[in-house]
Amino acid sequence: MPDQAPATQIAVSKNNPCPFLRALVANGYVDGHIVPLGTLTEDIGLASGKTGMGLIRAKVLTYGIAMIANGHPLRSVTSGAILDELRNGPLDKHGAGSRILDVDGQVNLEQIERFASFGQEYRNPDGGTEPGLNAKQIETFMADNLKRDGDKARWTYPIMMKGEWPVLLDILGKGEGETRYLSVADVRTLFVERKLPKRITDRLPAPAG
Repeated sequence: MPDQAPATQIAVSKNNPCPFLRALVANGYVDGHIVPLGTLTEDIGLASGKTGMGLIRAKVLTYGIAMIANGHPLRSVTSGAILDELRNGPLDKHGAGSRILDVDGQVNLEQIERFASFGQEYRNPDGGTEPGLNAKQIETFMADNLKRDGDKARWTYPIMMKGEWPVLLDILGKGEGETRYLSVADVRTLFVERKLPKRITDRLPAPAG
C-alpha cells in the first residue's frame, strides 16, 4: 500500500526494515544513518519503561543486537550502527518473517490482517476491548512464518525472531503477565504511520531539532 506516514516526518530508508527503529528515525529521535550504540541502547531502554535489572537486561539485549546487525561488530562498537544498511545484513530473514514490510519499504496490509488472525480480543487497560496477541500467540505466529518459508528458512531464524516480535510485545504491550498483549492497532500504526504510542514517546527525550 502507499506510504501513509505524515508528510512532516523525516524520510526513512527502505534499507531499514525494523519498524521500531523506523519510527524512531521518522520522528527525529535518532539519525537515519549512523547512530552510536550507546544512544540506541539508552533510547530503547527508556522506551521499555523498565527499571533495575529489567532495564539492564533490556540494554544488554539491545546492545548485542545492534552490534551485530550490520555484520561488522567492531565497526558498530567504534562508529555506531548504520540503520540504513540493515537490509541484507545478518539479521535479515529474507522473507521468512512477517512480510508486513517489503524490500521497498512498503506495507502489506494483508499481512497485518494475517498477524491479527493469530490473536483474540483483550481487555484494554484504557477501556473496552481490542484485538491483540499475547506471548503464546506471537510464538505461534512466528512458527507459522517459518513454516511458510519452508526449506528456505535457516536454523538461525528462530533465534533471530526472539529479538523481534517478543521485544515489541515487551515494549509496546499492554497488561501484565499472561494477559499482556500486543495491540493490532499499535502494530498497524507502527508500520503504516511510523508512529509510537504516546505512552512510549512520553518516556523518551524530546526529538532532536
